[in-house]
Parts: sequence; C-alpha cells; structure tokens
Amino acid sequence: MLSTKENYKRGFIPFAIAALLVGLVGGFTAVLAPAFVADMGLNDNNTTWISLSLAMSTAACAPILGKLGDVLGRRKTLLLGMIIFTIGNILTAISSSLVFMLGARFIVGIGTAAIAPIIMAYIVTEYPQEEMGKGFALYMLISSGAVVVGPTCGGLIMQLFGWRMMMWVCVALCIITFFICSVMIKKTKFEKKDLSDFDKKGSIYVLIFFSLLLCIPSFGQNIGWVSKPFILVSIVSIVVLILLIKEEKKAENPILSGKFMKRKEFILPIIILFLTQGLMQANMTDVILFVRATQPENTIISSFAISILYIGMSLGAVFIGPMADKKEPKTVLTGSLLFTGIGCAMMILFNETSKFAIFAGSLGMLGIGLGGNATILMKVCLSGLNQSEAGSGTGTYGLFRDISAPFGVAVFVPLFANTVTNKMESILSSGATNEVAKSVASVSSIHTLALVEIICIIIAIVAVRMLPKIHNK
Repeated sequence: MLSTKENYKRGFIPFAIAALLVGLVGGFTAVLAPAFVADMGLNDNNTTWISLSLAMSTAACAPILGKLGDVLGRRKTLLLGMIIFTIGNILTAISSSLVFMLGARFIVGIGTAAIAPIIMAYIVTEYPQEEMGKGFALYMLISSGAVVVGPTCGGLIMQLFGWRMMMWVCVALCIITFFICSVMIKKTKFEKKDLSDFDKKGSIYVLIFFSLLLCIPSFGQNIGWVSKPFILVSIVSIVVLILLIKEEKKAENPILSGKFMKRKEFILPIIILFLTQGLMQANMTDVILFVRATQPENTIISSFAISILYIGMSLGAVFIGPMADKKEPKTVLTGSLLFTGIGCAMMILFNETSKFAIFAGSLGMLGIGLGGNATILMKVCLSGLNQSEAGSGTGTYGLFRDISAPFGVAVFVPLFANTVTNKMESILSSGATNEVAKSVASVSSIHTLALVEIICIIIAIVAVRMLPKIHNK
C-alpha cells in the first residue's frame, strides 16, 4: 500500500495532482464570470452572484463531505468529489443563462468541498508530526502556484477560442486527473461505517446556515442593508443557527464537533485566520480600486495584482511554513505575521504618484505573510487528529478558511469605498474637481485602512502568544 507512514511522500502524489487540478481550474475560471456576463449581455454586478454560488457550496459543504470521508473512506470520497467537480465544469461549459450558470458553479463547489478536506486529511494522518508543516507547505505551494498560472493560461485560451473552450479544457483536465487518481490511489481495507448515525439533519442545517451567512454581506452591499431580501436572509440565518446548535448538541456524530471546535488549538487559529487571511486578502481588491482612482492610466496592477499576491503566498508557504516543524509554531507564526504587518504598513506610503514597485512590494510582502500564516495555522489547528476524525476536522477547518476571504472582502472593501465617498463630499465642497477629490480621498482612505489592518495584526499577534505549545505534545 502506498500511503503508509514509510512512503507517505509517494502516497501523496495523486492527492497533490488532485490539489493541482483544483488550483488550475480555479485559476482558469478566475476570468470566467466577467466573460460570461459580457457574452450574455448581463449587468456587471452579476459577476458577484457567480462567485458567490461557488463560494457558498465550497465552504458550506466542506464539513459535511469531510465527515462523509470518515464514513466512506478517503479514496471513494475523493473520486466521488472529482466526478461531481467534472460534472459541474461540464454544466458550466454549456450554460446558457445566469440561473444555469449559478447552479453549475454551485455543483463545482460541492466537488471542491469533497476534494480539499481529503487532501488535508491525508497530510494529517499519513505525514509524521515533524513533517506535517512541509506537507501543508507543499499543498499551499501547489494551490497558490496553480492559481498564479491559471488566470494567464485561462485568459489566453479565452481570448483565442472563447470562454466555453476554456471550460472544455478544464473538463479534459478533470477526466485525466480522475483516471490518474483512480489508478494511483490503491484500495485499502477501510471498513465502511454505518450511515445510519450520520448527522443528516445537521448536514442540512450546516448547508443552509453557512450558505446564507455568505449571502448576508453580498445582499447588504448589492441590494441594500435595509432591503427586504437582506432582512429575510438575516432572520432565516438566525433561526437556522439556533436549530443547528440544538441538533449538534444531541447528535451522536455531529458534523461540527464541539469537542474539536472548543479547543484553543481551533478557536485561536480561527480568530487569527479571520483577522489576517480574511481581512488582508481584500487588499488585492482595494489596491486595484486605489490605482484606478489615483492613476486611471496605470492598468498594470489590475493585470498583475492576483499573481503578485499569490506568488508571495507561494514563497511564504515554502520558506516560512516548514519552519514550524522545527521551531514552536507560535514563534514562527509571530514572525510570519510581521511580514503581513509590513505589507499593510507599506500602504501608508501610497500616494497619487506611487510607482508600481511600491504596490508590488506591499502585495508581495503581504502574500509572504499570508502564505506562512496559512500553512502554520493548518498545522496548529489540525495537529493530533486521528484517522476517524481527520475528514471531519479538516472539513470544519476548511469551512472557516473558505468563508474568511468573503468575510474580509465584505468588511474591508466597503470600508475603503465608503470612506472614499464620505471624504469626497468634504473635498468637493472646497471647490475641487471630481477627479481630484476622488484621488485625494482614496489616498486618505488607503492610509486609514492600513492603520486599521495594523491594529488587527497586533490583536492577532496577541492571540498567537496565547496558543498552547504543539511540539511538546
């Protein structure tokens, strides 16, 4: 059997290929929503709903399918996830309406939610404790690296042959990867567990609540914070959350394990995750908005912002993440957060005449910190999981990881945009032109944002120092 402790690196190869597939397809389809909306003659704001449909299922289904992996076994769940992932991409390729596209992207998210926890579960259960950081670093490198390459390749294919051909290339990659994984991942003596005690009600409540939770900020920003849809979604979310808590307390094998989630090793990393990974990834969007407002002729950042951030994340995962195998993770994490802080602090230097180098430096340093943070947080949060709870634990962590970025965008993008709007009013009243007012207000707003983010990082470092030691366990 390939996936024994002695040859865990060879055993990880098909799981690494699966991670590469998800990253590549994710990178390819980063340019999908604007192309589809333009092709269908729809308003640009519909790109939000296409992205949201994918994010909803990816996040909400992660703990459910991670738990299912503990029941059905790693091989079967991964291959099932890849089948669903392939079907979703086929449906995406033939989509002819917005509703059809939303359903297709939702199905792609379900497949992703089945694949990602299984990959992390392999690292948790098969890698030796002293090598786990390297395993997560490799996983982050594959994922981030693929996202760097994906948009460029996807954009080129789309420009030459259209977005549908780009999706058929994704489908071909899915089929090839499925056959590779089905051959390389050998069947084991895994004993299928009884599905009768599977937390079915809890699964439904988890899916509904976390899907609605992601809708709340999008509804507020796009429809209105006092609109009927926003209020309705908020009320239903609260009701479902109450039902979810009650159900999980009485379930024999809950989808969201209170025993796993109440540990310091889970609570503190999740707080740090939201304060850093979630909030700071919004900087990519905010920097693009800032450049467009202050230097409309400078489109280079818009073209390369994604690549700059993800290249930094790849470097952070490779060079900082594995250090947590040798040194105490919270010590390394403190240093990694300093990189994140430097990236945010560099935003204080932004002005109307800033060159590309300062923007690239800020996003690059931020990415290095985020890559290191993500790798170490996974190690801290998932250390000590046994085979029977690995899928559930990694799925639960994946849930909060996947909703942290939309959370950050929902908080920090409006913070920047609304601050610009408010400051413009006072500047316009002094007789300045609209262009000048927007430029000056954007500089002031980005500086305010930088200060808020530095405060968040300081709080995150305080939380890091409260983490229990990992190496002496």
